[in-house]
Amino acid sequence: MTDYGQNPGSQPWQPDDGLYGGQQEWPGGQPGAGHHHYGGQQPQQHHPHQQQSSWDPGQHQQYPGGWDTTGGAGMPLADPYAAPEPQPDYYGTPDAYPPPNPHPGRPHPQQQPGPPHQQQGPPQHGHHQPPPHQQQPPHPGQGARRNRGREDWDPASRPPERDGHPFFDGDGDGDDDFDDGPREGRGGGRSVGRGTGRDRRGAKRRNGCACLVIALVLAAGLGGLGYLGYNFWNDRFGAAPDYSGEGEGSVNVEIPEGASITQMGNILKDKGVVKSVQAFVDAAGDEMLHPGSYTLHKGMSGEAAVKMMLSPEAANQLVIPEGRRATAVYAMIDEHLGLKEDTTAKIAEKGDLGLPDWADGNPEGFLWPSSYSAAEGTDPEKLLREMVKRANAKYTELGLEEKAEKVGQTPYEIVTIASLIEAEGQSKEEFGKVSRVIYNRMKPDNTATNGMLQFDSTINYAKGESNLDISNQDTQFDSPYNTYLHAGLPPGPIDNPSERAIAAALEPTPGDWLYFVTVKPGDTRFTASKEKHDRNVEEFNENQRKKEDE
Repeated sequence: MTDYGQNPGSQPWQPDDGLYGGQQEWPGGQPGAGHHHYGGQQPQQHHPHQQQSSWDPGQHQQYPGGWDTTGGAGMPLADPYAAPEPQPDYYGTPDAYPPPNPHPGRPHPQQQPGPPHQQQGPPQHGHHQPPPHQQQPPHPGQGARRNRGREDWDPASRPPERDGHPFFDGDGDGDDDFDDGPREGRGGGRSVGRGTGRDRRGAKRRNGCACLVIALVLAAGLGGLGYLGYNFWNDRFGAAPDYSGEGEGSVNVEIPEGASITQMGNILKDKGVVKSVQAFVDAAGDEMLHPGSYTLHKGMSGEAAVKMMLSPEAANQLVIPEGRRATAVYAMIDEHLGLKEDTTAKIAEKGDLGLPDWADGNPEGFLWPSSYSAAEGTDPEKLLREMVKRANAKYTELGLEEKAEKVGQTPYEIVTIASLIEAEGQSKEEFGKVSRVIYNRMKPDNTATNGMLQFDSTINYAKGESNLDISNQDTQFDSPYNTYLHAGLPPGPIDNPSERAIAAALEPTPGDWLYFVTVKPGDTRFTASKEKHDRNVEEFNENQRKKEDE
């Protein structure tokens, strides 16, 4: 009995047969011999209870031309011109697809048994053997592989196979898309296989859309990464973005108390004043910008914004310079708010400004030099309270009360000393030396001046003037603030000192100086000798006479 899918029996091969040149192999041993053109093999009926006919080695067939199929050794020889025997069709299994049929209108080769090329055994009982299909034996010289079982099919009519996917080779009829739906089978039945042309075109369109979506997502991702990289590079290494010019329009900007330069830049950027925070910070440098209300322009360069914020002419901005007396501050408020003369001074005398207890109700020295928001209609008392509030905060920050005790002074006396330093010092570099002269003159063992400061600034304060040329008669002006007549410090501050003057009052520069005079601008001379000081004073007077003669 033969196994399913194998030949019914092997054909002997005669190695000495001249037809094969003594070296040729039997065609049945060639790869693909006896196979159908599509790689399939003809099915062979197999029944579990059917008796297979036995092959008798003594039997042989006679073919025209006197061929001896026994091979001379009791083995039959194969007819080289006979059609090859049909091979089992592996497509004949119940679960396999049938081999493709290029011509749907013609009978499938599976439905036509191949030509008889082998001795059939006797009919088996109980089974009907269909008559074999009759055909002419092939002409000698023609390959036995030609159109096995399909003499009416032209190989040239077979459509060329393509290796590429129809989506990429542009063929709309590509057969590479799959569909899980049933369709018409080759045998006229329904089968599950490849989709119809419309299904394939739809699948191709879906594939194309998917590729397009992926490409767009990738492009968006790359674009986002590029944008982030550009911003990172610009923030770290590039120049800060900035507008050019003075800008246009107007915008009100409120800078809160305690805001840093960077915080100011953020506020201005949010208001559209500057293009970037860094441009404003770079332009500000070491400039002292104050909180308050500003009216600025939109689209300003960082430099222009800083310059306008420093200008007293900026709308709604009242700038109180360092060293101004309280009377001068009151007049500035009246003028800025458009009030009658002495309006603010009268409010200061009666109002509760939040002064500390040790200030004795005197606002002098507590109207902190800074920039304040003072729009039209602002209450003067509210503005004064804001100045005192800032002074108290600064004194607390400097540790005024604790440090004053270490130098043997009260907090109020330190503010008074600082006000004298601010009035007498010609430059901030001289503040420490001026502070030392004050401390040296107040010493009990000072017999040169007997504890008197003899500062012209105190006479000017007492008289409400600002003269550089103080006469001998002026030194006799009757006032508790006249330090030519009264030893020690005046009753209170004579102006509103700066933070640097407060620091100098708390930490004077070491030295033995008792005298100093500014001979000319930028030339202040300190000495402990009365003779040297008198010569310096004479030089000062000479310079003053020259100015009057010019």
